[in-house]
Formats: sequence, C-alpha cells, structure tokens
Amino acid sequence: MTLLNAPEFDSRRETRNRNLLIAFGVLVALAVVIGVGGYLLGHGWFLSNLPAEHKVSNFFSALEAKDYGKAFAIYTNDPDWQQHPERHKDYPLQRFTEDWTTASPVGEPIRSHHVDISKTDGTGAFGSGIIVAVRVNGDHKLFMWYERKDGTLTEPAPHMLQYD
Repeated sequence: MTLLNAPEFDSRRETRNRNLLIAFGVLVALAVVIGVGGYLLGHGWFLSNLPAEHKVSNFFSALEAKDYGKAFAIYTNDPDWQQHPERHKDYPLQRFTEDWTTASPVGEPIRSHHVDISKTDGTGAFGSGIIVAVRVNGDHKLFMWYERKDGTLTEPAPHMLQYD
C-alpha cells in the first residue's frame, strides 16, 4: 500500500480510540487513588478493612443500645447463639455482659464510640486478622481484633496499635 491508495481517514474511529485511551487512563488513576487512598486513610489497601470496621461499629452500637444479646451475636459471629448455648459455655452471655458493663475496658458501660483506624496484621495474602482502633466514651482508646477466618471479635487486641 502506498500513500496514494491509503485508507480514508475515519474520524469516528479516531474519536472512539481517543475516548478509550482517556477512559483507560481515568480507570488506572481511579484504581491508584482508591488503593493508595484507602491505605493512607487507615482503611487498608483498596478499603479492604471497611467490612471489619463496620462490624466493630455495629458491635459498639449494640453495646450503646444495651442490646447485649445482639452484641454477643456479633462478638462471637453466631447470630443463632441462643439455639445452642452449650457452644458458649466457656464465655456465656452473663459473663460477656459483665465484661462490657461494670468490668468493661473503660471501667463503665459504653455510651459512645468512633472507629478511628484499622490495620491488617498477620501473614499470608490477606493476613490473619485486622486490628481496629476505637475511641469509646469520648477519649478512651480500645483495640478490637477481628479474626478473618471466623469473623469473631476479641478484646483487647493481641497486638497494640499507636494512634492519636
């Protein structure tokens, strides 16, 4: 093919190609912003820790509402715990309620909370768990451990996380 018999210029094709390149660039930029932004804001790469933060927030909301049965179900990741209390004989609801009221880590019942930050901890592709830092009753700092493999929570977290 020579210049004399080159194909005719197709403006629609050029417009489509340009738009595809722009869309690809925007997609890559968006992926970078979400990936790095989630990490920098303390919610994990690509905001992967948000489900654990949401679960911890729901747990503390149930404690604030004094719905200890619901809080226990979230804590143990067992919504049907009342159907089989023998599975929780080592840590029954009564002990759980005492631990989160009079003997709570802040020394009083939970009145308010705010999830501040979370960090993935452990080994493997996704780590074994997530540490979630929570401010309770204004200025008390608590750390909750969310176990990825079974969805349970524990307190205090087996690891410490420094934050302001």
